[in-house]
Amino acid sequence: MKTAIWLYLFLFVAFFDLHAQYPMLTPFAVSLGAAPSFIGLVMGMYSLTHLPGNLIAGVAVDRIGSRWFIAASLVGAGILLIFQARVTDPWQLLYIRSLSGFVLAFLSPACMSLLARLAKDHIHQGKLMAGNGLVHTIASVVSPAAGAYMAATLGFGRSFAMLGWILLVTGIFSLWLVKETPRTQEELAALKPKPLDPHAISGKSPVLPARTAAKDSSRFPWSIFSLPIGLACAQGILAFELPLRGTDSATIMSTGILFSIVSLGALMTLGLLFLNRYLPYSRTIIGVLLLAICYYGLASDWPLPLSILLFVLGMAKGVIFPAMTSFLLQLSGPTRYGRTFSLLSISLSIGSFLGPIAAGAARNYFSPYFLSFLALMIALALLFPRSSFKENWNPRASLPPAS
Repeated sequence: MKTAIWLYLFLFVAFFDLHAQYPMLTPFAVSLGAAPSFIGLVMGMYSLTHLPGNLIAGVAVDRIGSRWFIAASLVGAGILLIFQARVTDPWQLLYIRSLSGFVLAFLSPACMSLLARLAKDHIHQGKLMAGNGLVHTIASVVSPAAGAYMAATLGFGRSFAMLGWILLVTGIFSLWLVKETPRTQEELAALKPKPLDPHAISGKSPVLPARTAAKDSSRFPWSIFSLPIGLACAQGILAFELPLRGTDSATIMSTGILFSIVSLGALMTLGLLFLNRYLPYSRTIIGVLLLAICYYGLASDWPLPLSILLFVLGMAKGVIFPAMTSFLLQLSGPTRYGRTFSLLSISLSIGSFLGPIAAGAARNYFSPYFLSFLALMIALALLFPRSSFKENWNPRASLPPAS
């Protein structure tokens, strides 16, 4: 349990630094002379360079462990933020943000994989993932307002430097505070090299029963990854669009407060821990539908205060993210946690890249929030009900065996 607390602390620091930059990054790029389309590219490249890091992390975390990846990600991101405080050109900002995306790509799969291994059963697993979402949300409640205040009082350069030093020191301390969990017999067996198949040596392929082959081919529904792509795309559009309301100090402060309102809504639903006992698929569908309605309201200028729409939007996010994580864990096995969370991070990176780029190109013609609504509805359509979505789920059962 002590390891989980330290992991939550490191995740809090990382998420705090990330969300504190939301109200600062767009005005900072504007002050450097960047156009809105270039700002979308800067935000998108940060997510695009997550992809190679996620691909490496997927296999490396399962084989090597999480400790070194957590420390290296935090230290590397801190050093790059210190350099970011000294940029004087939009292209320099693009290069540093691209490197930051690659470095931080290892943090989430490593932390999530270690958290999943700490669980005793899938109910405990759901609670740990909800705790991760709770830490993420608490950080995102306080950090946008804190980042906006820092930018208004200290300036962009000093703010980035301070955030960078916090990450750097935290990464160094993580080397002593994070302990790897001992691997189970199933995990050790899965990591051992498998003996050669005599059928492969003879050039003949074994004949499997049609029912077994069909089961193996449909074991994991890959369409589920359309959900994190759509969610990240919508989130990227929101992160791009809200700060463009203005670049003066008062507007930056109000933007930070609006981001905090979103997180307060998520915090409200994340605190409802009894939701973890309901089928993850059902929770996911309800949350995505509510989120799509909120984005449609933002795009259509419904006669509601912006703060109310953003609060409900945050409530939907608080339902979706723990449910989506539990959903993925339900469909995978303990020996594939690193790869599962790596694919989740890759999907989030793809969506976060597409969102700001599409918003920067479309905002002169129509509201980018329509794109958010469209992305979520496509993901909802691809998650049509399947019998496999209920397999291995029992609110009172233990963790299913590794596949």
